[in-house]
Amino acid sequence: MKIRKTYFILFLLIGSFTYAQDGIPVYTDYFADNLYLLHPSMAGAASHNQLRLTARQQWFDQDEAPNLQTLSFNARLGDRSGVGAIIFNDRNGYHSQTGGYLTYAHHIMFSRTEADLNQLSFGLSAGLVQSRLDETQFDPNDFDPVIAGIIQSSSYFNLDAGISYNFLNFSGHFTVKNIIFQNRNLFSEKFEPNNQRQYLISAAYALGSGVYSTWSYEPSFLFQWRERTGEQAIDINFKVYRTMDFGKLWGGISYRRSFDGSEFLDGTEVNTQKLQYWTPIIGVNYNNWMFAYNYSYQAGNVRFQSGGFHQITLGYDFLGNRPEPYNCNCPAIN
Repeated sequence: MKIRKTYFILFLLIGSFTYAQDGIPVYTDYFADNLYLLHPSMAGAASHNQLRLTARQQWFDQDEAPNLQTLSFNARLGDRSGVGAIIFNDRNGYHSQTGGYLTYAHHIMFSRTEADLNQLSFGLSAGLVQSRLDETQFDPNDFDPVIAGIIQSSSYFNLDAGISYNFLNFSGHFTVKNIIFQNRNLFSEKFEPNNQRQYLISAAYALGSGVYSTWSYEPSFLFQWRERTGEQAIDINFKVYRTMDFGKLWGGISYRRSFDGSEFLDGTEVNTQKLQYWTPIIGVNYNNWMFAYNYSYQAGNVRFQSGGFHQITLGYDFLGNRPEPYNCNCPAIN
């Protein structure tokens, strides 16, 4: 099978929503009870304080394979304020980026009683990221004026802002990432423009009779759009929760599809393929601890490897500003 031509080179198509990110890549971390990684407005929004550690790895048998680690913490301060912090390390071959974010969120409650959830939240994250490109192992005989044969690095500052609304079993979020245009000069301007702005819209609705329901179900979605290139992708998700004596067992599946595609030659027929990922997940909440595992598999005829991404998430929930959970099926809040 040969690639005939592309509207976007397949590598760039895949990289746009997985590897070549500006700041923390948008994978499916949020699917493992980690919405704060995507939406700064969720800092301190829950009834408990949260600590989350994630580790993601692709192609275990390959050196310099894509991998990502994040450590995040968010907590409520008083009745209306929330704070959070994130540090991350993202590596993909010769390119890597490390950085951190600090977040402040403001929460406005419209609830008539202490048991009901009706909360509007605003959040702002300030981040400092260092990108590095290791050119020391490039072939010096393969002359290219862009290649300097050194470790190049560039640091930049940026802002993310978002708004969330949580009402009983419903939650909705809108976030703008990388608000400020930044010149980083790590690659040429052709491949690294100064506009890295990205828009995220997500929503979820939990089905169940109350906070102590034995079974509950949560359909959700996430839509992404990159301003400069117009690239778009959507995640369609579904999770199932089972309440146990010790906590909860849960599992689900996520399907990601890009709206951008590429043409390839399959024999004598020209076909079009769009980026597709399937991500099943399983998790458990045991007392204050949370553990989740998910695996992302790329579907389609054109892909780099048959293997996918493995990711584990470990979390701990601290005592927050509420002694009792809200009377709703709202996994992101309770």
